[in-house]
Amino acid sequence: MTSKTIHEALTWASSFLEAHQCEPKVAEILLLHELNWTKTDLITRLRDTMPEADWLTFSKQISTHAETKVPVQHLTGVENFYGRSFHVNQHVLIPRPETEELVQYVLQHMNNSVHSGVDIGTGSGVIAITLAKESRPSLKMLATDLSEQALQMAQRNADEQQAAITFYQGSFLEPLIMEGKKVDMIVSNPPYIAYQEADTLDETVRLFDPELALFAKENGLYAYQQIISQAPQVLNEGGPLFFEIGHTQGEAVSALIQAQFPAYQTNVIQDINGKDRIVHGYIIDPAKK
Repeated sequence: MTSKTIHEALTWASSFLEAHQCEPKVAEILLLHELNWTKTDLITRLRDTMPEADWLTFSKQISTHAETKVPVQHLTGVENFYGRSFHVNQHVLIPRPETEELVQYVLQHMNNSVHSGVDIGTGSGVIAITLAKESRPSLKMLATDLSEQALQMAQRNADEQQAAITFYQGSFLEPLIMEGKKVDMIVSNPPYIAYQEADTLDETVRLFDPELALFAKENGLYAYQQIISQAPQVLNEGGPLFFEIGHTQGEAVSALIQAQFPAYQTNVIQDINGKDRIVHGYIIDPAKK
């Protein structure tokens, strides 16, 4: 090959992606990953010659992404979430910034009576692991998922982040009910997209994120219906519930919580883009329940 500088490789990749209706910024993400560089390395070494082996791998990944729309995270195998790097693959949902907002909200509104919690539909484990690492050391986090492959990825991430999460395989809260487990808090980013909305999704989501983590029956509400109906068997008295939701589901999920827990109040919280994204169910004074 004709030798390329880092700058030339990055310029080519950005233009190639743009010509294929892809985000040009993917070029920098893949380049930094291939070279194992920081952004500072890139800025200071743009005139360096790119090693041939790195160029071949990099250019192949750029072409693959442009032609198939495979998510860049599936090419690198990692995604950042709340300041940490997590392993991801085709068996787990790629963590979204909106879910970081959910975690931040939980950390801000989790009261002192919460000593344990469960993350339902944990996927790569980012919610449970981040809550365990960012909250008080005494917080005991459990997590469930129906997918064995997802739990393997979550366990790998928990091990690398040195987070002591107890994982259970099963549908929603069923494995905890079977083992008689109780917790002080429920957190979940469950599948909430209605099947009829599939065609509205971006290709990288529709074709590569696991269907199990995306779609739900009952117009996207099935997971909430199941979790909330099972919650009384697992949730200690007065314990809060935190859900990530689709932007049209705030009222419906709030109604489900209030029907199951008449003493609870609910708040619907908007994300940074002004869309309804979180439902918080809580009781002001558990002693009065």
